[in-house]
Amino acid sequence: MGKPQIAICWLGACGGCDETILDLNEDILRIADLFEIVLWPVAMDFKYEEIETLKDGQIFVSVINGSVRNSENYEILKLLRKKSTYVVAFGACACFGGTPSLANLLTKDDIFRFVYRDAPTVVNPERNAPLSSYLKDGRHLTLPEFYEEVKPVSEVVDVDYFLPGCPPSSDLVREMFNIVSSGDLPPKGTTLASSVALCAVCQRNDTKPERLEIRSVKRIHEIEADPNLCFLAQGVICLGPSTRSGCGNVCLDINLPCRGCMGPVEALKDMGSKYLSMLSCLVEGNTEEERRRVIDGIADPVGYFYRFTIGSSIIRKRR
Repeated sequence: MGKPQIAICWLGACGGCDETILDLNEDILRIADLFEIVLWPVAMDFKYEEIETLKDGQIFVSVINGSVRNSENYEILKLLRKKSTYVVAFGACACFGGTPSLANLLTKDDIFRFVYRDAPTVVNPERNAPLSSYLKDGRHLTLPEFYEEVKPVSEVVDVDYFLPGCPPSSDLVREMFNIVSSGDLPPKGTTLASSVALCAVCQRNDTKPERLEIRSVKRIHEIEADPNLCFLAQGVICLGPSTRSGCGNVCLDINLPCRGCMGPVEALKDMGSKYLSMLSCLVEGNTEEERRRVIDGIADPVGYFYRFTIGSSIIRKRR
C-alpha cells in the first residue's frame, strides 16, 4: 500500500502561505516521507491533467490557500474537492477571503478602469483591458474569467478543516501535518488553532486599565508606542479582543497591533461588527461632538475591522 497522497495548491493569493510551508525547512523532508505529493505548483512540476486522471477521493488531503478570484481558481478548486477525501482551507484568504476580498467593495469595472487605464503609472493609449476570449489571426485565445466577487474556499466547496493566518505560523502548519498524518482527525469543521482570543494570551493584557477609555485614535506610525503597554490603552486600534490566538504573537512582538489575520474567535460570526460594537463602548468624550471626533479619527474603518474577513462577513461585497 502506497503512501497517502497530498496536494498543496495556490489559488488567488500572494504566495505567502506556500512560503510558510517552505519555512518548515527540514520538516518538509518528513512530510515527503509521510505523503506522496501529487500537486504543489509553487515547488514541483505537476500538471492538472494528472490530477484529472486520479480516482475521486484518491487524494487524502488537499491543502488549499488563496481565495477564488477567477474561473481558473474555481475550476481547480472544484477538481481538488472531487479528488480529495479531506480539504483544508489554508490561510486567511482561503478561510475568510483575506485582503483580496477588500476588492469586493469595488466592481469589476472599477478595478479594470483603475488598473488598466487610470493608475498614474499606466501607459495604455488604446485603453485595452483583458478579455476572457479573443480571436486573433484565426486563433482563439482565452484567459480566466475575472469574477465580480472574491470568495473564500468554503463559499465554493465543502471544507473539512480551517487553518487561518496571514500566513499561518510554522508551528501551526507543522501541527496540521501532524494531525492529518496521525489519522486521528478532529470533527469536521474544526479550526486547527487555539479557540481563545489573542487578548487572553497577550503579555500586555495585564497593563490594560480597569476602565479602558479611548479619547482619541492614533495610527501606529503616529506615535512611539510603549512596547509593554496595551495598544488600546494607547489609543491604537488592536483587534486582539476579537481575533483568534495562535499566530505566535509575531506582530505584537515587533510592537505592531493585531490586524486580525487569524479571524474571529470561536462562535463569532462577523468579526468586524462585533469589534465595532466593543469599540463604541470604549469611546469617551464630554460631548457628542467630542465622541464623534474620536470616531472620525478612524481612517478606513472597513480596512481596520474587516481587513481579512470581508469576503465571509455580513457585508461581503458592494451592493
